[in-house]
Amino acid sequence: MNYHIWTEGCQMNVADSQRVGSALEHLGYAHTETIELADVIVMNTCVVRQSAEDKAYGRLSSLKPLKQKNPNLVINLMGCLVGVKGYEKLQKIFPYVDVFSPPSDPGPLISHLTQGEIRSFEDAETTRRFIAMDEELVLPISEQGHLVSAYVPIVYGCSHACTYCIIPYKRGIERSRPVGDIISEVRSLAAQGVVEITLLGQIVDRYGKDIADGPNLAALLKLVSEVEGVERVRFLTSHPNYFGEELIQVIASTPKIMPHIELPIQAGDDEVLKNMRRGYTQQDYRDIIEQIRSTSPDCSIATDIIVGFPGETREQFMNTYQLLADLKLDIAHLARYSTRIGTVADRKMQDDVTEEEKMFRFRTLEDLQEQIVADINARYLGKKVDVLFEEQVKGRWRGRTPTNKLVFVESTDDLRGKILPVQITWAGPWSMQGTLPKKIEINSIV
Repeated sequence: MNYHIWTEGCQMNVADSQRVGSALEHLGYAHTETIELADVIVMNTCVVRQSAEDKAYGRLSSLKPLKQKNPNLVINLMGCLVGVKGYEKLQKIFPYVDVFSPPSDPGPLISHLTQGEIRSFEDAETTRRFIAMDEELVLPISEQGHLVSAYVPIVYGCSHACTYCIIPYKRGIERSRPVGDIISEVRSLAAQGVVEITLLGQIVDRYGKDIADGPNLAALLKLVSEVEGVERVRFLTSHPNYFGEELIQVIASTPKIMPHIELPIQAGDDEVLKNMRRGYTQQDYRDIIEQIRSTSPDCSIATDIIVGFPGETREQFMNTYQLLADLKLDIAHLARYSTRIGTVADRKMQDDVTEEEKMFRFRTLEDLQEQIVADINARYLGKKVDVLFEEQVKGRWRGRTPTNKLVFVESTDDLRGKILPVQITWAGPWSMQGTLPKKIEINSIV
């Protein structure tokens, strides 16, 4: 028996798919990349943008002929398209889908495949008899020995509810995982060869705020960095309202916590930020960036920006442009605003920025950011930097620096999972190239 998983969207979805794969392999299923050979197909969906939702609908429609050809095929629709509030409408549109699963919950699929023997992964005792989803993650066979970096969710859901965001309605309220479950999972991953752990949350720096007397993110990061076998620790995505001094100091003082921070601003104009219900001003954001850089000068910073939010004028957009030009951040994830049905923005605001104007603003920031990153990466030329190598792509090894810069190296050795010093010989805006020292004992370096 074979299974195939299609994953769209954020790193949380990647982690969710990994858990589904692990559960299916405990049931005796084997992974296949060929969808026509699958007995179980899992579609793990994203709806944060309209384009992602459209892609999910397209993929689902393409599965109908497979179901007609093989009535025993099990199709599982999972993720944010399903959400946490039911699936009646989807069931009418796609009657050939057998199982509908909310985000981060393999339970409905496993219950269907075991004919109800295992109903939900919320039942800890039942889960433990089958697969320790909350205490240990056994990588799917297809990933064992190959996965160098892994995502570990620490906060599910979100209770912040920005006016443009559909995630709280799809993933539910904020729920922090117990620290013991997280550390057990990290230990399990490290024992299977994973050397880099990325802790995940919709607002990751709110970890622990819903648990009385529990650790916060800063304390959890230190605990994860102490797990044997873990060489690098990252976390995302943060929110400026909760990114405090303690967290900044822990990043600066703990060598295994990588100097790379994902800190979205979304807009550089105070009125737009207020309409987004972000809870801070552009000056607040500037102050946080200054504080990070004064403590960790070499830290790289990534941000998210939405252009064309309802009511955003050209002048307000230029405030965002100026902020990006001033701060010179390493990464800017850009998006054009699209209305998500059910959000506050959908109910109370008019999407009054034309698509042509949105694209103009998108391209304007894209061009600016390309030049900013080209200048930042040029500083790496001639320098040596430690690179964790993840995989071989088209004859070259691909890896990342502590600041999350993408580096390619040519080598006939097996570099997977190795952290090696690389001298940078070429730097572009989106990646860099380098060479390894001629005399180096590959097997002696972790």
